[in-house]
Amino acid sequence: MGSPTAAFAFLVETVFHLYLVVLLLRLLLEAQRADFYNPVVQLLLKVTDPLVKPLGKLIPPLGRVNLAGLLVLYLLQLTSLILLALIIGAAIDPLLLALMAVLRLVRMLLVLYLVLIIAGVILSWVGQNFRHPIVPLIFQLTDPVLAPIRRLLPSLGGFDLSPLVALIGIQFLIILLGV
Repeated sequence: MGSPTAAFAFLVETVFHLYLVVLLLRLLLEAQRADFYNPVVQLLLKVTDPLVKPLGKLIPPLGRVNLAGLLVLYLLQLTSLILLALIIGAAIDPLLLALMAVLRLVRMLLVLYLVLIIAGVILSWVGQNFRHPIVPLIFQLTDPVLAPIRRLLPSLGGFDLSPLVALIGIQFLIILLGV
């Protein structure tokens, strides 16, 4: 029989992680000035507005960065780590938890870009005319990462190796973080 502590820890971490990914996607799409009439963006806004909107009235954005959303993202990650520590009975070191929250958010961002780049590569193989509202968002989110690499790489007769270079770099950073 499995451990109830491990089961509850899994449940808490999964629920928080899913919401954090949704919130992170919202922040990235806001920074990229995504089409807010896109149904996927509308869903992300509807799910995250209850936490972000009230704080957004107090904390204005900084350019394209939604500071209120960023603060909610950090506080939710911190809350999840505190809950996990309480569930498993670990000692809570506030400074360590604060640092872990930042590192885990950076790792989440890197893994999200890893998935988005792979999805973009697969979509480029099956055709970009695939009619789903998420397709243009994937390309819109990955372009700021891939465009600088494309400028540095020489043209290889129609082969775009920028996703491969980006995936190697992202994987390197994930391993370097060690979180």
